[in-house]
Amino acid sequence: MRRTALITGLVLLFVLWTVLPLADRASFTVHMIAHMGVVAGAAPLIAIGLSGTRFDLLSNLPRLTPLTASLIELFAVWIWHIPVLRALSETWSLIAVLEQLIFLGAGLALWLSCLGGAATGREERRLTGTFGLLFTSMHMTLLGALLALSPRSLYGDGEVSCLGVTLSAAVDQQAGGVVMLLVGAAVYLAGGVALLARTLNAPLPDR
Repeated sequence: MRRTALITGLVLLFVLWTVLPLADRASFTVHMIAHMGVVAGAAPLIAIGLSGTRFDLLSNLPRLTPLTASLIELFAVWIWHIPVLRALSETWSLIAVLEQLIFLGAGLALWLSCLGGAATGREERRLTGTFGLLFTSMHMTLLGALLALSPRSLYGDGEVSCLGVTLSAAVDQQAGGVVMLLVGAAVYLAGGVALLARTLNAPLPDR
């Protein structure tokens, strides 16, 4: 299962970073599809594949907790959606590459902090991982709602091509916000609930 998850995650990452950029990168919705695909699709699959191996992030950063990793992801996500940085990412390919690498790193740090590490202390990590993923779901929901409900466009004022469909900048931003709400918030919420269920169903230690 781990190998299948790792291969699937790497294939998804390859598609997101090679095929999707052929679409109009000026589209905020295309950006958000790539963003959510990396942090909520490829990252958890790769984390499942790496957990417990020598490439497990927690093997080198044992003090990384899910709550700390969640704050790192919050910082990365909100910073890169500041309009100035968004514009730089659309204009400069190197900035866009840096942005995507930061998204992947933050996503892997969070998911590995929840799923990886040694067997010792795994139950505690699952519990804190529940809070970390639920907190991430909350701030993804908040940012997605702000983008979807904003009365004006934050990322330009012209028309853009979104996967072959011409949209105004405002509608494109709203669609991108909805993608974050539907994908990002839902995946992290599901991950948090799954970790909580595993914690509650874990056998009690022998006295």
